[in-house]
Amino acid sequence: MLRLEGKVALVSGASKGIGAGIAKGLAAAGASVAVNYASDRRGAEAVVAAITASGGRAIVVQDDVSKSADVARLFVEVKAAYGALDVLVNNAAVYKVELPLEKVTEEEFHREFNTNVLGPLLMIREAVKYFGPSGGSIINIGSLASKLFPPNQSIYTATKSAVDAITRALAKELGSKMIRVNSINPAATATEGARAAGVIGVGSDFEKQLLAMTPLGRIGQPSDIASIAVFLASDEASWLTGEIILASGGLR
Repeated sequence: MLRLEGKVALVSGASKGIGAGIAKGLAAAGASVAVNYASDRRGAEAVVAAITASGGRAIVVQDDVSKSADVARLFVEVKAAYGALDVLVNNAAVYKVELPLEKVTEEEFHREFNTNVLGPLLMIREAVKYFGPSGGSIINIGSLASKLFPPNQSIYTATKSAVDAITRALAKELGSKMIRVNSINPAATATEGARAAGVIGVGSDFEKQLLAMTPLGRIGQPSDIASIAVFLASDEASWLTGEIILASGGLR
């Protein structure tokens, strides 16, 4: 089993869904985890409670990843709590399930790009200041949308395509500092948000189509993504950077 004892990880957007699953997975492997949230403090506290109940170490930290002052404060809090940083997971993201071209607005464009693209850039810029001389692991959470280009998702797909580009460009830029930058790009995953939006869990036509197209024949779970994140955070992945891993059950 991969072990992360002695490592400190910060996971953005970790109050629920994939972020919560990754935070729990990293903690179960031995990392001390900072569980970040933007507005759902109760959800973040529940994740921390679950981690500590299992013998792990976790704290709650709040910020808006699209605001540089918030981001700077966040890293100060993590340093004060744990004294170091080894792993950054950029999971925080926003989207609209159905957004055809005629409903695209400037407000929605900036909302999604500010969180999904500017957010990771600001978080990585700050994290570089806190990684030690041995470097660190940055794990971006992209989306299979950047490969499938689904209709009615032009803004979201554009943001996740930008995350792919950021991953590969910064892997080259930060490699000399021993900082690895990789991305996990999930297909639709069984999260609270996906269920609330009716994407999965209700026998929708979309879910049936998705299952029919997925070679492994099931919907992904947050734990599926978490296990990949644990690997990328570990020393066993020390030769991997600039990789975009499609976590999709074979869906392409």
